[in-house]
Amino acid sequence: MGVEAGAQAARARALAVLRIRSRALAVALLPAAVAVILLAGAAGDRLEGPGWDTARWVLTPFAVLVLLAAAGIALVVARARPAMSPTVPVTEEAAPDLYRMVRDLADRLDVPAPSAIALTPDCDSWLEDRTHPAHGPPPAEEHHDIAGVGKQAHRRHPVAPVLVIGSPFLWWMRVGELRAVLAPVIAGTGPSAHPDIAAARRFVRGLDAAVAVASAPRREPVSRAVLAGVGWVARLLLRSCRGHAAEMERGVAAAAAERAQAVDYGLRIVAQEQVGLAYAGWDRLLTRVALPAWRMGRWPSRLDAGVVAALTELSRRDRLAEGFASRLGERPACDLLEEPGTVDEAASLLAARLFHGGPAGSGPDWSPVAWSEYPDEVVDRKWRLDAARLHRVLDTMGVRPASAPAAPATGAPTLSRVLDHLADPGTARTAGTAPAGSTAGGPAVSAPDPAPPQALGAEDPLDDEDLSGTTAPSATLAARLSAELAREEAAPPPATPSPASPSPASDAAALWDDRALPLFPLQPPRTARELLADHLTAMVCCAAMDTAGATPGLDWLDGPTLLIDGERTADLAPKVLTLIEDGDATPLRVWLSQLGIRPEKPVRLG
Repeated sequence: MGVEAGAQAARARALAVLRIRSRALAVALLPAAVAVILLAGAAGDRLEGPGWDTARWVLTPFAVLVLLAAAGIALVVARARPAMSPTVPVTEEAAPDLYRMVRDLADRLDVPAPSAIALTPDCDSWLEDRTHPAHGPPPAEEHHDIAGVGKQAHRRHPVAPVLVIGSPFLWWMRVGELRAVLAPVIAGTGPSAHPDIAAARRFVRGLDAAVAVASAPRREPVSRAVLAGVGWVARLLLRSCRGHAAEMERGVAAAAAERAQAVDYGLRIVAQEQVGLAYAGWDRLLTRVALPAWRMGRWPSRLDAGVVAALTELSRRDRLAEGFASRLGERPACDLLEEPGTVDEAASLLAARLFHGGPAGSGPDWSPVAWSEYPDEVVDRKWRLDAARLHRVLDTMGVRPASAPAAPATGAPTLSRVLDHLADPGTARTAGTAPAGSTAGGPAVSAPDPAPPQALGAEDPLDDEDLSGTTAPSATLAARLSAELAREEAAPPPATPSPASPSPASDAAALWDDRALPLFPLQPPRTARELLADHLTAMVCCAAMDTAGATPGLDWLDGPTLLIDGERTADLAPKVLTLIEDGDATPLRVWLSQLGIRPEKPVRLG
């Protein structure tokens, strides 16, 4: 599909959407038109008689009600605030080279330049219309700069759409690659400027916003009933124009892609490879590295810089990515920013809010952490806190100290205490499971009687599917740990005082609705078995640090890691799972002995 063909298809679909809007208006005006005819007939001594009089008395109030309802619906659609993506705005003063590159690209494509540039903490780029009055900025005297956003930028509403760029692209991609990736996106400003397409988009966005307004929870019965009617009409119109709107956007995308073919075509193929690689590295960095810190109330302040480190490490390990490292000698796209560190910090805080639901600014329980501090401030602290929680649960279960049957119920924090409890010689897997490596037709394994009901809390589900395939002590401990962690997370967080100076991302958050954070949660809640494995691993790592001189470390692709003599240990997880699933501590004890780790020595807890 060529540029003209795609543009024509988009305009045709836009007209179809506008025709639906016109039909809805016609339906709303039809009773009023009939009522006017009846009233005019009465004034001209025509259409007289009891039947016509009854029709006038019935239809006139009905027409007034329909007009009022239509006016109310139109007002809600016009005034409802369309959804706006949470971003970090960047002004031309903060990134003159980036704006210059975008304008030069728009000139080459012969399309209007975007009105502004913003960054999103994700691996995607798009155009976003922010011309709705509800998206207007706060008064100039109350506005604080956001990553270089000056007051001059808000004196008038933008006309052209805003260019939203994925922040990881700026740090990982080279300038030429970013230019090639943005070409088809910027080319979309051409079709966006067409009046019919712009009007159709405004209509669809208004309907979508009206549905959101009608779906908001309300207590007043009258407003709830009124908005229910508004929502029904808005949904009906959305269903009617959904197909046309989708085809319109396909036509716009096809026209933009065709127009961008002439710009850096060869480089675009290489750049698209970098898009996929950046996405993989970004996802790995968030889930393996950032998430553990967020859960502890710390947010890494240089996530985008971490993407470069993670992907560089990937290129070192993966032979398929060897060629990517050679690009690093070229100019990175983040050089187009005047203060990359400030922008990275704002994007990192916004990412923490979107993917984890953290506060909008720093505080005593929500503070930034640099990569150099991550091993000591996050990894070591996380392991100590998990080990402390593990021993607290063992205390409540009455587990005695290792090799001391007559000791009181509260034992010393040693690794041996945990190993002896989970490796009870009389244990086997929970009922309904078979040991690892057994066949379906092999001999059945009799499971021990479950723990007495009084030994477990009401929230300890031993029959949980996640706990099948583990020994009874492991299942009990996992359930207790899960319940303990749930209680900690349910406790109200301490009040965080407002920061003395507003942070960049806190100002950005004022422009979008953040009542349902996190908007994009990274992972489902951890299962009970995963929690037990994490806590047991943390206890092993604490013992290694306190008795064998091991140190906490950061692996850019795998997150927290244990370093022994400066080397990363990568063979601990299978031995931990063997203990949890089979009750066999021999592989783990052999591993500890080989590395000189003393499980009988007390460890320091967090």
